[in-house]
Amino acid sequence: MEQTTFFTLGQRVHSSTDPRRVGTVKFVGNVEGYSGIWVGVDWDNEGDGKHDGSINGVRYFQGRSQNSASFLRPQNLSPGISLLQALKLRYQSHSTEQDEDEMYVLSASNKRVSVQLLGKDKIQDKLSRFEELTSASISYLGVSTPGDPAEISASVPNLKELDLMGNLIMDWKDVGTICEQLPHLVALNLSNNLMTQNMTGLPLLKAIRVLVLNSTGINWSQVEILEHSLPVIEELHLMGNNISSIKPTSSSTVQGFDFLRLLNLEDNCLAEWDEILKLSQLKSLEQLYLNKNKLTCIFYPDKIQEVLSNHESCEESYFPFQNLRCLLLGSNEINDLASIDSLNTFPKLIDIRLSDNPIADPARGGLPRFVLIARLAKVEMLNGSEISARERKESEIREIRHKGW
Repeated sequence: MEQTTFFTLGQRVHSSTDPRRVGTVKFVGNVEGYSGIWVGVDWDNEGDGKHDGSINGVRYFQGRSQNSASFLRPQNLSPGISLLQALKLRYQSHSTEQDEDEMYVLSASNKRVSVQLLGKDKIQDKLSRFEELTSASISYLGVSTPGDPAEISASVPNLKELDLMGNLIMDWKDVGTICEQLPHLVALNLSNNLMTQNMTGLPLLKAIRVLVLNSTGINWSQVEILEHSLPVIEELHLMGNNISSIKPTSSSTVQGFDFLRLLNLEDNCLAEWDEILKLSQLKSLEQLYLNKNKLTCIFYPDKIQEVLSNHESCEESYFPFQNLRCLLLGSNEINDLASIDSLNTFPKLIDIRLSDNPIADPARGGLPRFVLIARLAKVEMLNGSEISARERKESEIREIRHKGW
């Protein structure tokens, strides 16, 4: 990998011996008591460092935690490589079995799906058919720049899925460059790349249907800007971004995203259901993932007529959450019966997750599964398990007996 002694504050880097050890440059200069130039890095993963940015009582920068920071010689850090260099490193060299196992993209449920393009027994064949690559995983390889745009389009013109998780990409312009040179690209994973707040210059990403932005530092204001560049987006994953509010720019509810079927907001900081209601007019939304937030209650909008009166037509198409079929609410703080009963009001809701909420945990005084099934009349899938006709009937009978009827 290319190495340099020139680093700038805010630059993303990784350890020259471990591309998975990624951090941000916070200091470049002299350290009292030590000769030469040192680079202070605040690592993404707590525990990768030895201190918090201070040595011998002198503070050089403020680390994220007590053991997230390190001082290293420049030669022990890498500023990264280009996209094409990473593709060649992964696909035009003799892959190990571990490398092959790491080739994957994320599915709708955010699980790894192996990418096997030309077969493990045809590694040499990849050398002559590089341009036929349709899916590529170059996660944690230190990609920091697109490189020569023309070389990208000439080398991998048929790429449809690209996993860039855990690299050093920061600039949205670089993302735009990559997408513009890959006209067939429909799925892009940028998870664990710390993206900048500046989104100016992002072109129209005409083909992108699946975009994964987990743990990228993105906020909802940026999501609203992205909407204008993603005319056909169907899946948007935003896990682990500390999102606590949803702030539409042009109205009280989120507009646009005409083809968005799945929105993943798991592992954020959403505490008020009113924030979630701002998503209620996304006409195509079928799956909404809200596991691991701080929600305490659920309710369906009770002023439907007001919503309808804002439109010339009173068709079903304007009912809140009109096409929502799957709602994942696991590991929140829901603890009231009214929230459970309100789920019956959602027009098409049939798949619900409530596990690890107080109301659904018998050990904490919550409801057992049979009671939840009896109260949720339309639900076909509860906590990832299908409800058979027999289980529903038995649950309803047990609920009647439970009430003492």
